Amino acid sequence: MSNRLFACRPWALLLSLTTAGAAAQAQAVLTVSSWLPPAHILSETQKEWCTALEQKVPGKVRCNILPRGVAAPPGTFDAVRNGLADLSYTVQGYTPGRFVTTQMAEVPFLGNSAESVSVAFQRAYNKYPAIAAEHQGVKVLAVFTHGPGIVFNTKRPITQAEDLAGLKFRVGGGMVNEISKSLGMNVTLKPAPESYELLSTGVMDGTLFPAESVESFKIDKVIKHGTAFPGGLYNTAFVFLMNQATFDKQPADVKKAIDELSGEYAARMFGRGWDKVDRRGMAFMQAAGVQFARADPAFVKAVQDKTAAVEERWASAAEAKGLKDAKKVLAEFRAEIKKLEK
Repeated sequence: MSNRLFACRPWALLLSLTTAGAAAQAQAVLTVSSWLPPAHILSETQKEWCTALEQKVPGKVRCNILPRGVAAPPGTFDAVRNGLADLSYTVQGYTPGRFVTTQMAEVPFLGNSAESVSVAFQRAYNKYPAIAAEHQGVKVLAVFTHGPGIVFNTKRPITQAEDLAGLKFRVGGGMVNEISKSLGMNVTLKPAPESYELLSTGVMDGTLFPAESVESFKIDKVIKHGTAFPGGLYNTAFVFLMNQATFDKQPADVKKAIDELSGEYAARMFGRGWDKVDRRGMAFMQAAGVQFARADPAFVKAVQDKTAAVEERWASAAEAKGLKDAKKVLAEFRAEIKKLEK
């Protein structure tokens, strides 16, 4: 009897090792890339999303968050599409001319909350196939925006449109580039992480950012003045994305979990996180002595007049990309944001 048990043990051990190996193979590992520092709210939110996924399907998937991005910001979309990373986010406007319909989320005076604008943006993405069509080749998990855009500079207070002339500004691309040009601003397209060097060396006099970015990119000791606008001078549109082949090869329960954590869930997560750090950023700037101005109705009206043609051009370009009745879509988008902010 004992001899039979002894003889069976090697088979039992082999069976145990085989089972353990199969379990290990069953766990998918997602390579996660971020071109922003680990402490930035987008990196933190991406990590939070990964944790939620891991908890939703225990033992089925885990995220391997890389210490640095696999590509510079403008190359991130293609890096995910081509499989250099499984998961990341990027700014559509960092590749000029590639994304047109998404610039709807970047026009002036949309809303005072990143969460409300992000959720409305996601709902528009879900409703209008022309927006999704610009993101072919990847699995879009969510679209979202940062908080209301502010004008910062190192030189002087800006209280009217004429004050913008004669200064050199860094902008991130997308609609903000067109908005700033329509206002007579001298702008250069550069990724956000380069802002400190550009400002501290005097290559640029100012930058357009949400409140959060002053702390994130450590420019509080460089900038002296900020001008805020009701609803923001602009927003920046982002996409949170996954490699399509990586998604396709997941088992049904993991796909279901990813989908449940995508769309409005993820858009709200990113937007809510940004609102939190925007509030912290405003307090941070007050402590640093940044002088703030609020655009008065005359300044707002001047911006509206000067940027009206920008929206007209966007509508024409978006319709050429297949977004029918683009002006109506934009009006619906604005109305959705107002409803969400009530």
